[in-house]
Amino acid sequence: MSATGTTYLLVDGENIDATLGSSILGGRPTPEQRPRWERVLTFAQQAWDQPVKALFFLNASNGSLPMSFVQALTAIGFVPIPLSGESYEKVVDIGIKRTLEAIALREGDVLLASHDGDFAPEVTHLVDAGRQVGLLAFREFTSQALAGLTARGLQTFDLETDVQAFNVQLPRLRIIPLDEFDPLRYL
Repeated sequence: MSATGTTYLLVDGENIDATLGSSILGGRPTPEQRPRWERVLTFAQQAWDQPVKALFFLNASNGSLPMSFVQALTAIGFVPIPLSGESYEKVVDIGIKRTLEAIALREGDVLLASHDGDFAPEVTHLVDAGRQVGLLAFREFTSQALAGLTARGLQTFDLETDVQAFNVQLPRLRIIPLDEFDPLRYL
């Protein structure tokens, strides 16, 4: 059932932003340290050589939206999905889980931009059904629940090294495959 003609790109904006800010940068990213979402979209289109439906999930529970960001997302081809709910609800997670369940009922492949293990049951179902499923994340921060699915067929793509979503080199401490090691980076 793979290569059905559409790749659904689902972006967990909260998770990517929190991981980048808290775990990698130790603070709020500057504009040049933020992902270039147009590159993520281009990568998604090229990964499996099929059209992409790009959905960017946002938490709008506070009643407001970052309109300039939403307009920029729309301009490059994303469909922003601003969700709201009660303070105890993880609205973005719930929205993405429901979307993954809906995709399982139709044809299509999935690229998920998140590190969150909450999506493991839905991702497992898609992988086991023979779908092409990929994870766009910082590998060292990917939940074990998702990382463990690579043996079952989940493909992983690093946002910085594979997707090349950043204009600057991030200050990451990660395991470097020897064929990627560039000593000049450290001199």
